Amino acid sequence: MRDVRRSLYAASGVVALIVTALAVPVSAGAGATTVAGGNTEYLVLLKAGADHAQALAAVQSAGGQVTKENRNLGTMTVRAADTGFSTRVSKSAAIDGAARSQVIGKLPQVKPSVIEQENLGAAASSAKTKAKSVAKGMDPLDPQLWGLRMVRSDLARTVQPGKKAVKVGVLDSGIDARNPDIAPNFDWNLSRNFAPDLPEIDGPCEFRGCVDPVGWDDSGHGTHVAGTIGAAANGLGVSGVAPNVTLVEIRGGQDSGFVFLGPVTDALTYAGDVGLDVVNMSFYVDPWLYNCVNNPADSPEAQLEQRTTINTMRRALDYAHNKGVSLVAALGNNHEDLGKPRTDISSPDFGDVPAYPRPIDNATCLDLPVEGPHVIGVSALGPSGRKADYSNYGLEQIEVSAPGGYFRDYFGTPQFRTNENLILSTYPVNVLQAKGLVDAAGEITATGLAGGVQKQCPAGVTDYTGCGYYNWLQGTSMASPHVTGVAALIVSEYGKKGPHNSFGLSPDRVQQILLGSAQHRACPVPPLVSYVNEGRTAEFDALCEGGRNFNGFYGNGIVDAWAAVTRY
Repeated sequence: MRDVRRSLYAASGVVALIVTALAVPVSAGAGATTVAGGNTEYLVLLKAGADHAQALAAVQSAGGQVTKENRNLGTMTVRAADTGFSTRVSKSAAIDGAARSQVIGKLPQVKPSVIEQENLGAAASSAKTKAKSVAKGMDPLDPQLWGLRMVRSDLARTVQPGKKAVKVGVLDSGIDARNPDIAPNFDWNLSRNFAPDLPEIDGPCEFRGCVDPVGWDDSGHGTHVAGTIGAAANGLGVSGVAPNVTLVEIRGGQDSGFVFLGPVTDALTYAGDVGLDVVNMSFYVDPWLYNCVNNPADSPEAQLEQRTTINTMRRALDYAHNKGVSLVAALGNNHEDLGKPRTDISSPDFGDVPAYPRPIDNATCLDLPVEGPHVIGVSALGPSGRKADYSNYGLEQIEVSAPGGYFRDYFGTPQFRTNENLILSTYPVNVLQAKGLVDAAGEITATGLAGGVQKQCPAGVTDYTGCGYYNWLQGTSMASPHVTGVAALIVSEYGKKGPHNSFGLSPDRVQQILLGSAQHRACPVPPLVSYVNEGRTAEFDALCEGGRNFNGFYGNGIVDAWAAVTRY
């Protein structure tokens, strides 16, 4: 969140915005227009205060067709000829610039999730432990949720389980609202999908217009995140950190795992407009792991796109924050100090150009959204309290730490490489079936059982689609929702009805309580941690810098729900 490079980017003369290949639904407050155009997509950024009619005329004159607008951010999604449009439209005094999004038809590799699902096919086992009794107010599978106990949300709910008036946005791949642990808290009226399926990367469209309905998730990532935040305490399955809050799907991610700028910024502006209190962001914006102002390894066009991504994300994050939205994001799974980044070898991960080595200058490059303004950055811990080997870290960007799961925790003990070291949460049955973990009749397969998949059905339910399914994942994506849940409890405990249709607690106050109530944790001794015993290379070695009250592994500490709702 400490966006120390802000002035540099604000002065960089941003001129364009790149988004995903197809137009997304118009966000609240936007309007749509069509004119003649071509077959390549651009995103045009209007100058602040520009006359809309003048900008539209410039797009038309340059041969463009407007397919969507977001007037809150001042952008137009445009189809035009594949040569010359950017140069022509940028000559207008109303236009800051334009950038090509992508050529339709490119088939990139599906984004992998080797970190989050490391236990699958990796000789995982289940720890042989005695069944634990279920405490009052907890759900049957909650004894397996060591993360709830680490952040003390099991204690916090005796004081504050969350309020329905508090609305939490899950900016992710969607949410499976059929799950009986999600359904009681899911808001169908406010939920939106800003990311239509792209057949080139997501496979054949399942629904009309390639737009999945809200309450649907073909990835599983968003449903897992949502369950950790706010699965209902209803005597079934698992419960979340804040089991009584309202969950709102603001889908910005593709089925394939990609997350593009256009849907994300549309979702953030919508979150502000409808009064969401907290938004969880467990992703980075594709196609660049780091967006740089003027990386000499990049082409001029790529530099332009990245400068625009930085400025546009900043504008969207500012917009949401100023409307009362607290923003929480995963620090990332690239096992690096974000203040001392390594050469990026994974970008771009989408489009016509294959990934190539890019030296990263920390002064001019950002990992978004976590390095954007107002964003609370979260590192991931295993059940032992160690920083997970995959988790990013560093004094510059971390705020707090939280349970994210660590498959390789407890080296040298029977708990090493067990499913129970990960985070258990809600998961869509359709995704489990696609992975071969559940069969066509809704029964867990042998592979699913080895991976720790679990199923619980409400009393009297015989159709498996009405049952709850649960899966283990790990990552900073799993740590971030623990923090989001605690933030939602803070708003529930101290908030009041306020402006912008929100329940009402300023994001700055939420952050103050969240950081001030965290459990301080000192760096390990020695501070240079090796994960060689766990099977990692020396590249994973991590140096913890700082003192007990604030350091690069734990930030201000491990979030503490109990302290957060009782000390202020």
